[in-house]
Amino acid sequence: MPRITRLGGGSLSELPEAMAQMGLCRPFIVTDDFIATCGLLDRLTGVLDKEGIGHGLFSETRSDPTTAVIESALAAMAVQQAVRSQAFDCIIGFGGGSPIDTAKAVALRADHAMPYADMKVPNQLDAPGLPIIAVPTTAGTGSEATRFTIITNEATSEKMLCAGLGLMPVIAIVDYELTLGKPARLTADTGIDSLTHAIEAYVSRRANAFSDAVALKAMRLIAANIRTACAEPGHHGARAAMMEGAHLAGIAFSNASVALVHGMSRPVGAFFHVPHGLSNAMLLPAVTAWSAPAALDRYADCARAMGVASDGEGDQAAVAALLHELAALNADLEVPGPADCGIEASQWELVIPVMAQQALASGSPGNNPRVPEAAEIEALYRQVWGA
Repeated sequence: MPRITRLGGGSLSELPEAMAQMGLCRPFIVTDDFIATCGLLDRLTGVLDKEGIGHGLFSETRSDPTTAVIESALAAMAVQQAVRSQAFDCIIGFGGGSPIDTAKAVALRADHAMPYADMKVPNQLDAPGLPIIAVPTTAGTGSEATRFTIITNEATSEKMLCAGLGLMPVIAIVDYELTLGKPARLTADTGIDSLTHAIEAYVSRRANAFSDAVALKAMRLIAANIRTACAEPGHHGARAAMMEGAHLAGIAFSNASVALVHGMSRPVGAFFHVPHGLSNAMLLPAVTAWSAPAALDRYADCARAMGVASDGEGDQAAVAALLHELAALNADLEVPGPADCGIEASQWELVIPVMAQQALASGSPGNNPRVPEAAEIEALYRQVWGA
């Protein structure tokens, strides 16, 4: 977990105090162009400027971090340090999962140059780089509370899972007010991403008493509020619950790991540039139905936490209710399938064997209650196409 977490509406204003606690005063901000131009970046820099905290800036991250973007950020940081004649002492990741994931990689590689291929699991990136401060503006990835980042290696077209304590933020500022007014599509995709984190953390073979408690709380918050947050973008109660749920879900999977949905999701993003949360949403109902027989009681607990099954309901009925709810949630939130995203059937079929191998290589499917073979993953990809 981060060493300092400030959670709640208006907590962005507490960033300078949190930085002072850690002895940090020269941040380099990593964000994207939308955040830089929509007014959100001004809110962050205004908080820093008020306390006289100078900063650098890279605002060219893009959806799903790539090796090229990371190198560009490192180059921009080097130039700005030379102009200032003073090194930055921390990295602020400001935005959704992509800017925060980019910031993590930049912070690590600022102190540890290595081949990108050496960054992916099973290698563990535990050596500390520059301190990471994460300020999410979406209720989705939970990246502000995890020791993971996802990087697309353009040399291999592989979306790499990277893990280690060197990627863990030291400060997380979790202010739901930064999510007010976000569009329904973004809210839905990031919200289902968070729900997937919580479910997979709970059913993971690495689950434990701590991650269980946090995951169940996250499910309760997200399931009860996601539809309202999508329908009413300015609803403070729903936005606050979704932000807290996303944060708790991040803590849960950082301590228990994700499973098959995430293993299958990353290659979809790498090959077809589908946003991570959306590809998770596409996969969640089918993968859950396939996995549930191996952990009926755990999935039944998820149904009860989400409020779609009662405490006294049997496991079989509870799991049936869970599967119905996941399908209904995708329908209500208009989650598109692969074809709706403009992916041709022939393109999808062509890369299924490679996607299956990349999913297995990530290690995440090994945490699943039902551990798949490559052929079973391929069959699930085909099922998702036809869903």
